[in-house]
Amino acid sequence: MKLANSPVTQHVFEEIPFYLKRDDLLHSQFSGNKARKLMSLLQHDDPNISHLIGYGSPQANSLLSLAALAAIKGWQLEFYVDRIPSWLKARPIGNYRGALDLGAKVIAMSDICAEPIHPEAFIKKHRQDEHHLLVPEGGRSPIAEAGVKTLADEIVEWARFNQDKHIVVALPSGTGTTALYLNKHLNQHGIEVMTCPCVGGKNYLTTQFNDLNEANHPKVLSRSQKHHFGKLYEADYRVWQSLLEQTHIEFDLLYDPLMWRCLLEWYPKNVDKQLLYIHQGGVLGNESMLPRYQRKFD
Repeated sequence: MKLANSPVTQHVFEEIPFYLKRDDLLHSQFSGNKARKLMSLLQHDDPNISHLIGYGSPQANSLLSLAALAAIKGWQLEFYVDRIPSWLKARPIGNYRGALDLGAKVIAMSDICAEPIHPEAFIKKHRQDEHHLLVPEGGRSPIAEAGVKTLADEIVEWARFNQDKHIVVALPSGTGTTALYLNKHLNQHGIEVMTCPCVGGKNYLTTQFNDLNEANHPKVLSRSQKHHFGKLYEADYRVWQSLLEQTHIEFDLLYDPLMWRCLLEWYPKNVDKQLLYIHQGGVLGNESMLPRYQRKFD
């Protein structure tokens, strides 16, 4: 299976003209930045593999992407989490629901281990053999580079016909893997890559970059105020609402609003540059995030 070249559309947000790379449209289930990072596994043809193993949060975007990949490949996904809230078990929503619908097994450590143990440690002890393929949390691994390079190649091809201004590619980061490998393959073509740290601060993101042994890092934008991952910020919600109203496109509530808040500060001094924003998917997660925002701010 080969994923199609995602389309590029043109928009304006708060007087910022920008192009949008629609990686959310790569595939009906296997899309966004996690699909790019896991793309090389589509060609993984080891007949011994029967199980795909992952770990993280029960509402992680990676959970849904791994479930879709496993369904496509005919593997069983086992995804380990610290715990699954009782309300989520009773009424599955978001990425958790989507993964269950695709046949994933989401396993809480609190249900199978009497003593506290990190999912990664449990997997390394009990679920590593020739039949189990482990994917690190968030896809932060060199296996991500091949798929991200295909995204870079598509951007380079698009840029051949859009050279009026210096092109800057923007995308938010969790582990920063996609931004790091994009920068590696776009920088040589004179295309700048910018990101912002959504999970930790700038130092955290730099550490993640260094762990992948790439010396050339993308530009990191950050705001002076601390931004805690998963916390509800009214400014994030209002930016998300405005994006929907002005572009008629739904963005992710967890990552995209902070990147756009950084871009709103960045753009006035960079009006001579052409912005290309990467839509990395993740909108199914809004199924659980949006009601929380609405209860608090509407």
